[in-house]
Amino acid sequence: MSPEKMVHMANQIATFFKTQPGDNAPERVAGHLRDFWEPRMRDQLRRYVDEGGTGLDQIAIEAVKRI
Repeated sequence: MSPEKMVHMANQIATFFKTQPGDNAPERVAGHLRDFWEPRMRDQLRRYVDEGGTGLDQIAIEAVKRI
């Protein structure tokens, strides 16, 4: 998957969970990534964050640290 598409998708998930009640958005995003993203996608996202995570929402970055 292109990095741009991956960032867009991860940011959409983070934006959704920001609107939900509670203060556990990073954990909920991590749960979504574990449940719905295949391992290769999660690995790509982890590598992207390790390389700086340019353009990723902070909640998405925090979620990646939990998966």
